[in-house]
Amino acid sequence: MGAAWSRSSRLAQLEKETTVKRTHLSLYYLAGYLLPAGLALVFVPDVALDLLFSNSEGAYGDVFPRLTGGVLIALGLLIVQIIRHRLDVMYPVTLVARLVLIAVFVTLFVRSEDPFFVALIVVVGFGVVLTGVSYYLDRRSTPAA
Repeated sequence: MGAAWSRSSRLAQLEKETTVKRTHLSLYYLAGYLLPAGLALVFVPDVALDLLFSNSEGAYGDVFPRLTGGVLIALGLLIVQIIRHRLDVMYPVTLVARLVLIAVFVTLFVRSEDPFFVALIVVVGFGVVLTGVSYYLDRRSTPAA
């Protein structure tokens, strides 16, 4: 019984892995910018803001960029766990969350005219397109149950 259960469990896992493979891979991009950006904001916030074209001239201070960096690290760790455990039920949530962030970034750009927010829109937007297209292609190629 144990061997049969293990075999059917492994087959179900393999089927799950192949149904959203592109989407799963697209999340590496998300983790790949959240963790390094978070570390940069925590340890060298001025450099990180300069790399993202900020013209704030210190207007954000030292504390809030570091706080934001900590939040990015925490989100990055969550994304790593979503990837690691193949939590495909969470993939659409990552899209919705990033769309909300893009709306916030657009609003902040309009208010501040800081090109930093345009850089964020481009980086996050590329990830949304990557994950969105991957999710669509994965779902389209999945046979109906």
